[in-house]
Amino acid sequence: MSTNAAGMDGYTRVFVRERQRIVHLVRRIVGCDSTAEDIAQDTYLRLKGRDLGEADLSLMFRTAQNLALDYLRARRVRTEHARQSAHDDTTPASPEQAADSRTRLDGLLRTLRALPPRTRQIFLMQRVDGWTYPQIGRALGVSTSTVEKEMMLAMHRCRDFLHSHAMTESTLPADKRRSMTT
Repeated sequence: MSTNAAGMDGYTRVFVRERQRIVHLVRRIVGCDSTAEDIAQDTYLRLKGRDLGEADLSLMFRTAQNLALDYLRARRVRTEHARQSAHDDTTPASPEQAADSRTRLDGLLRTLRALPPRTRQIFLMQRVDGWTYPQIGRALGVSTSTVEKEMMLAMHRCRDFLHSHAMTESTLPADKRRSMTT
């Protein structure tokens, strides 16, 4: 990479010269001055370190455009996710859904109580308390491999319960499903 007397490499010199045009392009795409500035800076950083110069001007603009489009896609996903979350939080469950959820929870709790004590303890330490497998192993004086095996057992039992509950629910007529939950 060659540098001039001012210490700027060819890419930096071209970027500085074209920066306003890049910001203008991005601003037209995203509609926000500060976001356009940020994306222009990201463009610079993304391409910095490559041996680029005058001939790579189109790569600079294409990179800026792609980053702007990526920004819009990410914003759309975040907005949709927030909308879905707001909808999910405000939509009350029907009495049947509430009863089914309670039945499933009760069944999962029974499944957990039926696990061997150490397996149940490992499961709760990991899933409820957020401990890592090595932390659990040290606390209980067992290997990480043992913790992994015990977790697999617990997860298989829970999955088997949920699978059997789903199969029972889906194979019964609607009026019978309701009578099971009451």
